[in-house]
Amino acid sequence: MCGITGFYTFKADRPRTELHVIGKNMADALSHRGPDAGGLWQDPDLPLVLGHRRLSIIDLSEDGAQPMISASERYVTVFNGEIYNFRTLKKDLEKHGHTFKGRSDTEVILAAIEAWGLSLALQKLSGMFAFALWDRKDRTLSFARDRLGKKPLYIGWAGANLIFGSQLEALRTHPDFIPALNPEALQAFLTLGYVEAPLSIYEQIWQLPPGHRLTLDLTALRPGENLPAQMKPYWQASSALEQAKTRPNPLNENALIDEFESLLSQCVSDRMISDVPLGAFLSGGIDSSSIVALMQKHASQPVKTYAIGFEDAGYNEAPFAAKIAAHLGTDHHEHFCTQKDALDLIPRLPEIYDEPFADISAIPTLLVSRFARESVSVALSGDGGDEMLGGYSRHVQGPQIWKNMHKMPRILRIGLSNIITRMPVNSLDQLNRKHPQLGVKLHKVADILSLSSQEDIYRRLIGKGAQGYYQKELSLPGVELSFAEKMMFWDTTGYLPHDILTKVDRASMAYGLEARAPLLDTRIFDYVWSLPENIKIRGGQGKWLLRQVLKRHVPEKLFQRPKQGFNMPVGDWLRGDLRDWAESLLDEKHLREEGLLDVQKTRKLWQSHLGAQGAHGEALWCILMFQAWHKRWM
Repeated sequence: MCGITGFYTFKADRPRTELHVIGKNMADALSHRGPDAGGLWQDPDLPLVLGHRRLSIIDLSEDGAQPMISASERYVTVFNGEIYNFRTLKKDLEKHGHTFKGRSDTEVILAAIEAWGLSLALQKLSGMFAFALWDRKDRTLSFARDRLGKKPLYIGWAGANLIFGSQLEALRTHPDFIPALNPEALQAFLTLGYVEAPLSIYEQIWQLPPGHRLTLDLTALRPGENLPAQMKPYWQASSALEQAKTRPNPLNENALIDEFESLLSQCVSDRMISDVPLGAFLSGGIDSSSIVALMQKHASQPVKTYAIGFEDAGYNEAPFAAKIAAHLGTDHHEHFCTQKDALDLIPRLPEIYDEPFADISAIPTLLVSRFARESVSVALSGDGGDEMLGGYSRHVQGPQIWKNMHKMPRILRIGLSNIITRMPVNSLDQLNRKHPQLGVKLHKVADILSLSSQEDIYRRLIGKGAQGYYQKELSLPGVELSFAEKMMFWDTTGYLPHDILTKVDRASMAYGLEARAPLLDTRIFDYVWSLPENIKIRGGQGKWLLRQVLKRHVPEKLFQRPKQGFNMPVGDWLRGDLRDWAESLLDEKHLREEGLLDVQKTRKLWQSHLGAQGAHGEALWCILMFQAWHKRWM
């Protein structure tokens, strides 16, 4: 894992020494992503600079250093990520006469592009990546991002300069960069809690969407061109899903479980290749427990596992993780975090998430990443299981709500909605303490009772209620899907890359830790979408197939419990230790001077939260994360 950056300038009068300094500063802004080494490359004929920061994982020698030049010297690349099938590709290339100096996957990528061209090479790569590729012959600068969006890449304009980087920190370092807030991106954030590609929070800066490439002819490019119009997909989730649905699967259920376990086991094994110490996050939930069980099966020594615990039992998963670890015989490491540990991270969030980001679980993700990095450089995670296999409550409850809604006249639904929303969230929470944030969830259900489409219901279920009016686009494949399957697809193409994978990438990279997710191998995507819905969701529970695999390794009593997740008591914090911090960010005079938020609505929401009328922690956290980001970067 690394950080990449670079720029091309139309300012012909800029001296080469100045270009070098600018490139070095941009790369150094990503030192946390690549603490082991850094490198720069300048084109001898054009004002083009490529920069790289290295986190050494595979081939620790100088043969793996970047920027890297191809054997023919035609191509130069800076690459971030890991290619898990690089050894297989390397063997294929060697059969056709290619030779290699080192053992890195970056060298294999360059050889693959020389042998097959960029388009075919992208079809063959399996992994998580974002890279820039300079073609010295054709004078084209190309960019590509992995299929599901595990690694980030921003591209845009700073005056007469084309700039790019793994994070906005690098782009902001360019001396010609002038921050201008993107109003559409702000609305997306206030609606969803994150900014969706191709938008970024800044005007004239864009995210390359997952599964896309961008090729720019620098001889024809003009400053300020609309880059998203030139971003093209090389892989589309909708097309892959349609193809998967055409594959008949006549196997009985036991055979399906065997086949899925074998495939997932191979994906886990592929991600255990490393020249540095490796471990895994373990929460005790189904996803991480399944990954650790299969890791232990492949390992010759106990796998290093990492969990964090909290004072509040309602948010503490450490005891569950410890039981799983004991059963599997892992080398388990547990760190108990105080409330102060969590609160101390909050001022750093605008730095770490250099674009507004409102997922509160970023805090425990940062804490466990920091803890794991004390002894390993790579950690496997269970990310992707919820989206791929129907693990969120909305996948089960959404279709039930949709079905029951049509049994009630609309006027009755509106009346029931009004009754529920009048009940304070805190009071609803007391109805069943086994289900965290029950009140918030019931209020969401109440809000959707008056809606009339599945798309609107989904938008409401994932919305933050923070005064955003962004209408999230919800495309679908050209095959018939159930409501649950639609939500799983929308989660995989939207919520997964822009929330979950953003959260994990920034949290792990903040401490120079590489996180790998076996469940996000596109072979898993292809396989699970070939299966009927009842193999994923059954008996009111999601992830049926993964549960059957885990039962083969761990007694069901150790993991059969309500989904907990990485939640934090943000509502209570805002009434307690964070009240002064929040009050300063929500100061009425400051809000009016800023002119970006509805002052009356914001203050009313805040006062309601402090009083007995309701709990609005999620919506307020979204607003506060924007305010904290704006204070730091604008």
